[in-house]
Amino acid sequence: MTLARAACLWVLAAVALLAAAAPAAARLHDPEALPEVRIQDLPYGDMLFYYYQGKDFEAATRLLAYQHWQQMPHHEADARLLLGGLYLSLGMYDRANQAFQELLTRDVPTGVRNRAWLYLAQALYARGQYAEAERDLVRISERMSPHLESQKELLLANVWMREGRFDQASQLLERWRGAQQGWTAYARLNLGIALVRQGRLAEAAPILHSVGTMYALAPEMLAVKDRANLTLGVAYLQAKQSALAREALDRVRLDGPFSDEALLADGWADAADGNYRAALTPWLALHGRSPLDAAVQEADLTVPYAFVQLRAPGQAVQYYKTALSSYDAASAQIDGAIARIRGGSLLAQLLARDADGPTASSAGNDPLDDDALPDRLDYGWFWQLARVPDDPESHYLYTVFAEPDFQEALRNYRDLKLMQRMLGQWSTSMDAFQQMIAARQQAFAERLPKVDALLTSGALGALQQRHAALASRLAQVAGARDVAALATGQERAQWERVLGAQAKLARDPDTPAYAKLRERLRLVRGVLLYQMDQEFAARLRHEQVQLRAVDVALAQAQARWAGLESSRQGARAATGDFAQRVSALQQRIGDLQVRLAAAETAQSGALAALAVRSLEQRKKRLLSYRVQAQFALATIYDQAAHAGDSGAAAPDGASPAAVPGTPRS
Repeated sequence: MTLARAACLWVLAAVALLAAAAPAAARLHDPEALPEVRIQDLPYGDMLFYYYQGKDFEAATRLLAYQHWQQMPHHEADARLLLGGLYLSLGMYDRANQAFQELLTRDVPTGVRNRAWLYLAQALYARGQYAEAERDLVRISERMSPHLESQKELLLANVWMREGRFDQASQLLERWRGAQQGWTAYARLNLGIALVRQGRLAEAAPILHSVGTMYALAPEMLAVKDRANLTLGVAYLQAKQSALAREALDRVRLDGPFSDEALLADGWADAADGNYRAALTPWLALHGRSPLDAAVQEADLTVPYAFVQLRAPGQAVQYYKTALSSYDAASAQIDGAIARIRGGSLLAQLLARDADGPTASSAGNDPLDDDALPDRLDYGWFWQLARVPDDPESHYLYTVFAEPDFQEALRNYRDLKLMQRMLGQWSTSMDAFQQMIAARQQAFAERLPKVDALLTSGALGALQQRHAALASRLAQVAGARDVAALATGQERAQWERVLGAQAKLARDPDTPAYAKLRERLRLVRGVLLYQMDQEFAARLRHEQVQLRAVDVALAQAQARWAGLESSRQGARAATGDFAQRVSALQQRIGDLQVRLAAAETAQSGALAALAVRSLEQRKKRLLSYRVQAQFALATIYDQAAHAGDSGAAAPDGASPAAVPGTPRS
């Protein structure tokens, strides 16, 4: 993980004020610890669910939506502060800075506030916004922990050196102290470079010597040692102290990243003493290395130049011709590289491993597929170009690839491509919504006749009339205590037989036999009435309960009937409103896609222009080398011709008219 990426991870942690961020005991002893936050709003927890997975884009989208709906009343300040951190991770530096300015107030612990400003300054520095980085560093109040304080001072010194304020940077770095070897080595290297650029070699030499001779095992620290020795050696060489220059340059590793420049400078140190035979050793070693490297290309001139000084014009001519062939081949390669870059192949190859890979093609914002959501390493300032394609133009452009301007431009281009894929997926979602609306409208059209038939049938009114009649009848039964009205089926049948027999006996003559039958019928009637009367109260209560249940059911039916009528009237309007919203979103997505396409084209052109500008500068330097080689070759031929005419040898120490330049620091 790079320093910039680690810094941004820390800034998200420092400004988030997340749930259970630090225990109470830690807060008592560490002023930079985060205050404890207890999640009280479910939407805030839902947003954190995506944040903790590194899916910052999804977290920011949900956070903005929940803020719009005002669903996080207990975490409004925390959410806004976290949104600032998310803006930073997404590369939206202006919005992040605005959010921090508004929210990093005295209500936020001083330590947390200072860390946020420090990491925001590191992000701005990595982006090349040095004035803004200095502004945020100045906002830091009081001293931080020794580790963070050393980072702050070193970053401020680097900002000043980038702005050309070497005197201020050297004063700060002279009193700088770091707890780790890496930070100390970087600081002392930067101090030495700052002093050299001010022409203060006597002060820079012991500092660069201490860095160049330090004990180191890590590849990064070994590269720092090489850079310090190369800087010191070139500075001594420019000060015409060749012996000290060779001493420093000999400490540069032959397989390190600065070996080519060191070999070139080492040869010039020998040449400065007139020892061209010794100079040929490092220069010939360079001559066998990659012809795409600038130091190797310059060595194509220095080798024949040394042979000329050694009075070996034949070998000089051979190497000059080799140099011309090498320059022509390199120039042709540069022309081909420029054509490929302008054709767009460079960006396609740079992003081929992630942006156009099989797993990244599905990246988007599908809430049902968490794996399809891009995480924070896929966009914003977290993403960095890890590897470059093994193409001819890449060998010329590795210095351009390392520049902050190119990295930021490539990062923005990568984000544009990511947004295009996400907008494409959202556009597909809008199509799905339109199909859902069409299906709903079709279902509505199919069910509408049945609904209209039911609403016009008057079924609810008939039920209400029947209910009213039943209620009236039950009231009459209760008022008259009509026990027979609530009899069971068997009792009703028996009661009907009793009443029929009673009517028949009433027509018979009044004889003793009929009188006896009438008495028996009266006893049966009395028993039956007694039975029905005993059950009347319970039966009446049961019927009243049933009637009340019917009341409730009828009320529910009335409510559903009213809802059905309302839905019947508003269904088309609701569907139409949703369809309009989806259409508006489709139009908006289409407009954004057009704007993104234009921005992508412009960004691609800007990246190509950066790369082409560097290649053209290299081609211009090659042309200069070629002119020098041709002129030197012509000079040798001219001197040989004049020597043949006069019968004398060429003058001793004859040299080409154009001498290769001094090494670069």
